Amino acid sequence: MARFFIDRPVFAWVLAIIVMMAGILSISGLPIEQYPKVAPPSVTISAAYPGASAETIENTVTQVIEQSLTGIDNLRYFISSSENARMSITLTFEPGTDPDIAQVQTQNKLQSSMSLLPTQVQQQGVTVNKSNDAFAVVVGFYSKDGSLSQFDLSDMLVSQFQDQIARVNGVGNLRVFGAQRSMRIWLDPDKLYSYNLTPVDVRAAVQTQNTDISAGQLGGMPAVEGQQINATITAQSLLKTAEDFENIVLRVNTDGSQVRLRDVAKVELGSENYSFIARYKRRPAAGMAVSLASGANALETIDAVKKRVEELAVNLPDNVEIVYPVDSSPFIKLSISSVVKTLVEAVVLVFFVMLLFLQNWRATLVPTIAVPVVLLGTFAVLYAFGFSINVLTMFAMVLAIGLLVDDAIVVVENVERLMEEEGLDAKEATKKSMTQISSALVGIAVVLSTVFVPMAFFSGSAGS
Repeated sequence: MARFFIDRPVFAWVLAIIVMMAGILSISGLPIEQYPKVAPPSVTISAAYPGASAETIENTVTQVIEQSLTGIDNLRYFISSSENARMSITLTFEPGTDPDIAQVQTQNKLQSSMSLLPTQVQQQGVTVNKSNDAFAVVVGFYSKDGSLSQFDLSDMLVSQFQDQIARVNGVGNLRVFGAQRSMRIWLDPDKLYSYNLTPVDVRAAVQTQNTDISAGQLGGMPAVEGQQINATITAQSLLKTAEDFENIVLRVNTDGSQVRLRDVAKVELGSENYSFIARYKRRPAAGMAVSLASGANALETIDAVKKRVEELAVNLPDNVEIVYPVDSSPFIKLSISSVVKTLVEAVVLVFFVMLLFLQNWRATLVPTIAVPVVLLGTFAVLYAFGFSINVLTMFAMVLAIGLLVDDAIVVVENVERLMEEEGLDAKEATKKSMTQISSALVGIAVVLSTVFVPMAFFSGSAGS
């Protein structure tokens, strides 16, 4: 094999250039992150049951869903958590499992138990997401002059930003620290008792009277000849203000008197929930945490999120400031740049060490030229096997420089020896040198493989 390339130097150069070009093209497609994903893939099931206690959710929702999670491929274990008004189940799969397949199988199993869940839980919806606890970036809003409350800020965040940011390429999950505006009805137990009413009666009245009802059309087809007007008649529409809700009729007595919602409750426009209290510099704030999708480029995704936030920020009031209290991109850039600096330093040091000991410019340049060829080709291999550019893969390249130069020095030194002792020209000396040391080079590669390859068969995160 060595003689084949020695006799065809042009072909060898063309092959080296192709390898370098493949590596350069692969660099742009490789995801960049600080650390590789070595943790087993996980999927999270979450559901909400407004007003329910943790025990109620455990008995009526969590246990029902747990019983359906059987027969899922490569499932190692799952952990459930039930708290007031909501629950979550995190399923952990074997390393190497495709997270998309795991999510689809979990959704399929969940469908079998949906009809057994309480009606309110079904109306709220049960979500299944590929879990990623690490936040890539957190977008925060706060009022500079304190004129806007936390609920005003969170409503703007949910209504104007949440869906738009969720559509950015590379975004996996969103977690909003806050909620949008909602009509709050605070019932007075004593007044309910005095009117002989229950919360169930109030809920039924609200659901019945807060609906859109169409009564048909005027002048709809088929119409009489000469008909010029066509209008849709709405008998009832959704209620919009607190006054509209206060006028909801709960009961009509036999004497014609009415019990309205304002008689038994206080109605106001508040927040959908009050589970978060956010502050920034001691001022009201709201936040949104962005987690990356599987295989997403961290730097590109974070930049895209910031760009999209800037585009949407033109509609915000002047006294609202956007901040990024959590942003992993500077750490990723510093980590990768420091390793790249180490990589360059390693190449330079290798060059001067070879020059110091070989005492020959020509013998030093040959191994040095091989370094960029092999390193660029390595990026193509990383792309083919689904790896990313991270601290570990870059440090592996630093280590590989020494291993690469070892073989190159052995070849060059033996060629120089044959040229000096036997007076052969460079081509003949190279041919004879390769016949002498080919087995030694193979032996070096095998010995290195016996050191590193067995680690790939370790179980768990170490093997990954």
